[in-house]
Amino acid sequence: MARYSKESQRKVKKSMHEMHEGKLRSGRSNRKVTNPKQAIAIGLSEAREEGAKVPRKKTTRKSTVKKSMAMKSPAKKATAKRAVAKKSPAKKTTAKKVMAKKMTAKTAAGRKMTAKKTTAKRATVRKTTRTTKMGARRKSAAMA
Repeated sequence: MARYSKESQRKVKKSMHEMHEGKLRSGRSNRKVTNPKQAIAIGLSEAREEGAKVPRKKTTRKSTVKKSMAMKSPAKKATAKRAVAKKSPAKKTTAKKVMAKKMTAKTAAGRKMTAKKTTAKRATVRKTTRTTKMGARRKSAAMA
């Protein structure tokens, strides 16, 4: 028995032709489709919408993990829900952005300070080497 109906095959063929012509666009972003696998997926989804015989979409790993977790114990599921409720991704992302800005400001300031320190150290090293050389010259001149 065939897995895909003739109608779904026609839809896939049509979407592949559109892709090769450069006319096939993706749904949300409206970008040009260049990947043949994506063109096939678009054709199959259009066929599904029209009710053609097409196998179900493959489930992702996340959904299977959630299902297996739900079957194991209801107590763990409740704690998982609480943990999800406590999280606030919007606040975390903004907090991360703010921290990143602060860190970049600190690192920039730190770089400036280290640059100043290194130049100051170089200057002091130069001074000390000059004085030691001059002292050595004086001693050698006094001895001679």
